[in-house]
Amino acid sequence: MDVTSQLPTLLHHHQHVKNETSDVDSIDQEIGEEEAHLSPIMNNNITMHQLHADQKSSTNNRYMPLLIINYLMLFVGSLSSSLLSKYYFNHKGSSKWVSTWVQSLGFPLLTIPIYLPYLFNFTKRKPFSDFNPKMLFFSIFLGLLLGLNNLLFSWGNAYLPVSTSALLLSSQLVFNLVLSVIIVKQKITFSNVNCVILLTLSSILIGLDSSHEKPNDLTKNKYFIGFFCTIGAGLLFALNMPLLERVYKKVYCYEMVMEMQLIIEIAATTLATIGMLCDNGFSEMKEESQRVFDMGPTVYYVTIMANVITWQFCFMGTAGMVFLTSSLTGAVCMTALLSMNVLGGVVVFRDVFSGLKAVATVLCIWGFCSYVYGIYSKMVEQKNEMRKKNESSTEMIHVVNGVVSY
Repeated sequence: MDVTSQLPTLLHHHQHVKNETSDVDSIDQEIGEEEAHLSPIMNNNITMHQLHADQKSSTNNRYMPLLIINYLMLFVGSLSSSLLSKYYFNHKGSSKWVSTWVQSLGFPLLTIPIYLPYLFNFTKRKPFSDFNPKMLFFSIFLGLLLGLNNLLFSWGNAYLPVSTSALLLSSQLVFNLVLSVIIVKQKITFSNVNCVILLTLSSILIGLDSSHEKPNDLTKNKYFIGFFCTIGAGLLFALNMPLLERVYKKVYCYEMVMEMQLIIEIAATTLATIGMLCDNGFSEMKEESQRVFDMGPTVYYVTIMANVITWQFCFMGTAGMVFLTSSLTGAVCMTALLSMNVLGGVVVFRDVFSGLKAVATVLCIWGFCSYVYGIYSKMVEQKNEMRKKNESSTEMIHVVNGVVSY
């Protein structure tokens, strides 16, 4: 066929391609303008999301030091507060309101992790700058729950022997697992269930081994009061942990956790202080230090202040563990430390280390190691999935670049 005869067709095709190219260029220009307009907003959202994710990511540089510090605070706080409480009761201390009040009275210590990073320029975020009315409401609500939990825990300890209290408090781990499934959609795995069973059995053995510690003046009415108070304390504690985890999902840094914890403990302390005022708790505290406590007023107040500090470590460690891991992990650590507290009593107070305590300790270590191994396996699995996603993304980018170049 003659090329001259095809010339109009070729020119038309060339014009059509040129028009399509210009249309594509104009569309690219419009997209470029829209991207330029949206980029500050997108970058800001990505930055906030990254801050939220990085604080809990095992690949973040701050994650492991924070996890170790918080677990050490939980370990030291739980063990020390348990030994100090036993020392208080061993020397004829018996005030329910005092033991409730000291559990949250150390809230001013929380200003150290809140303001110290900002003062030393470790972060540019101002304390409480992202604290909104909704977070304030939830913090006050959780604080009132904590205050009620502390009160029930103290009344249970006052009326029940150590054996019964340990048996009843061991139920909080089962409550926590069930409520975590309902509230935060916690996945049930073999390591979760295995750990809960082993730690619950360990607590039951501790309770059976301490069955001879029943007080002589324990009446039926006091027993039922202590029974229901301890069950209520375990249930409230199990409820408080998943609720904390759910609220912490909207928190993107550790400093905000401590800010919420400060408000929570102020609310709990306010509730305990009102109870102290209404029930003459401060007068009872003064009389107890001077006439009841057999080591004298000075040792009494030193014991109280040391208890305030150690309880604060315990709560700070618990809050940090829930933020960095999960509410179930926090509950597992708290229950595992119950056996460690028993060993602390053997070392400090020369308690008898019987066969049941030995078996309970082995079960405790077994259950805790099982849970830690489950967490480690999950972390390895997540890292492998992340690496595969990154490899897929890299391959996709190479394919797209090849198509564009073509």
